[in-house]
Amino acid sequence: MSEIIPFRIYKKKPLYRGYTNFSLYISMRDNIKIATEVWLPKNLPANKKIPTMFVQTRYWRAITIRKPFSWFRKEPFDPKSVKIMTSHGYAVVCVDVRGCGASQGTRFYPFSEEEVKDGKEVIDWIISQQWSNGKVVTYGNSYTGQTAEFVAIHNHPAVKGIITKHDAWDPYSHIGYPGGVFNEGFVSYWAKLGRGQDQNPGKALLAFKPLIGFLAELGSFAVKTSKPVQTDENLKIFKEALKTHKANKYIIDYKDIIDFRDDAMDEKGTTLATISIFPFKEKIEKSNLPFYCWGSWQDSASADVVISRFLTFNNPQRAIISDFDHIDKRRASPFFSPKDKANPVYTDQIKDWITFFEECLNDNPSSEKILYYYTMGEEKWKKTTTWPPENQTYQKWFFRENGTLGCNEPEYESGKDDYKINYNATTGIRNRWYTLLSLPVDYSNRAEEDKKLLCYTSAPLEREMEITGHPIITLHMSSTHEDGAIIGYLEFIDTEGNVKHVTEGYLRIICRKISNEEPPYKIFGPYHSYKRNDVLPYVPGEIVELTFGFFPTSILIPKGARLRVAIAGADKDSFSRYPKEGVPTITIERNKNHASFIDLPIIPK
Repeated sequence: MSEIIPFRIYKKKPLYRGYTNFSLYISMRDNIKIATEVWLPKNLPANKKIPTMFVQTRYWRAITIRKPFSWFRKEPFDPKSVKIMTSHGYAVVCVDVRGCGASQGTRFYPFSEEEVKDGKEVIDWIISQQWSNGKVVTYGNSYTGQTAEFVAIHNHPAVKGIITKHDAWDPYSHIGYPGGVFNEGFVSYWAKLGRGQDQNPGKALLAFKPLIGFLAELGSFAVKTSKPVQTDENLKIFKEALKTHKANKYIIDYKDIIDFRDDAMDEKGTTLATISIFPFKEKIEKSNLPFYCWGSWQDSASADVVISRFLTFNNPQRAIISDFDHIDKRRASPFFSPKDKANPVYTDQIKDWITFFEECLNDNPSSEKILYYYTMGEEKWKKTTTWPPENQTYQKWFFRENGTLGCNEPEYESGKDDYKINYNATTGIRNRWYTLLSLPVDYSNRAEEDKKLLCYTSAPLEREMEITGHPIITLHMSSTHEDGAIIGYLEFIDTEGNVKHVTEGYLRIICRKISNEEPPYKIFGPYHSYKRNDVLPYVPGEIVELTFGFFPTSILIPKGARLRVAIAGADKDSFSRYPKEGVPTITIERNKNHASFIDLPIIPK
């Protein structure tokens, strides 16, 4: 069987060398001025019409950099993509979304209705330009990935294709409250960065000092501000914009009023679901736009996003799930160092985008719907048109006496383990959530951290095991307190004794109800709605069942390795404390009447 390679690196020679650049304000329907940066191929003939790659960012479309740092880092939002795209005959247009950078306006939450409408008006402006051939493709990673996808709801005839990478399709479950547990660590840092960029640009990167130390100070010194618009005399509009940004709000500002999916942020009833992509299924399917979607097994919930979109939307899709970090520049696999470069490297990835864009710009774009995924450990790309992949079966591994994990069901009438929650437990500041801040993924300290957790470990595997899909854990447990968070980690211990992280899942105890409703989009595992009306109060001492899914993975566990499931009630650097006071002791039942186990999705070899 030939090797599967999902990337199709554009081989044609560049048409242009270098680019020209200008900026301007575009007035929206409500007279808000949106700062817009345009890069065109250098020496573009006056009568030449070219397509446009369109990007909408809240992280500055372009940067004013102090010397001598400007000698090494150029001003565009992504210098490499601008250089390569313009060299192959594309215009690149990037805007500061309203309330950010040099744009006017105030934002009370991301992806507002007004922000989304702005995208359509900027596209109208693009196709009216003398250099435009009337065709637009959108691109984005993370926040800009979501803005790129929102463009599809307009059904704008100029838009021909969308690349969305590592975005949060469902901000409640995929970033803010996975399992109903508030991701306070990341959300706090994200707010500090946003507030710094919006209101105190010269010191924005200082928010990262606890994460990257001196580099944050160096970056704050090197980066002066968001780039003002060229036509803005005496920076009048820029200064006024910064004043309006002072009224901006950030998701962290709503932490005292949001606990559940249907909790509103304002009097209009805006929830995190309101600013999600999935409610716009009908409009996006009507567009029939082709999507190129990227995610990673170890980057937040982005692999879940890719799978849910793939199964929920009927649009043509080319979907990728890799072992990269959030910015696709480093590996994020237990078999590699976080310093190892992604393969292909970033410049080749950009050339792969061009192949997709060129197909979209044809009159007959591809109608394929294929998901490519990387199996870590086996180090192979695979592809499927269905999920889960064919031949997948589930295999139960039970919690047993003496901290063991095995395939045989418990045979004893009694058996349980008490665990006092250790609120110093952590996955650190290089986990799947902090990579959203462009940091590498590093779980190398799991052996030490597991000493703080309740662990169940198997005997050495007699043969290699491929786990591909969503592990599902079922716990029969009780607690001494009325609330709490349960975190489960799937790990393996290699033949040298190193503990390797694979994936994890979360569930707040009072969110344990399995809903009978139809999920708003395709999911795997039990459906917890996380709605306020579905809260199940917990009575201390009562044995209850908690069943919840882990984030998906694809990994080949080598022969001789040992599987491990570790149970925690806290992750101090990432999640809020549940309950806010007291130190619960939980009891995990592991007996004939109340078995606890993890169901692993296995691909037979």
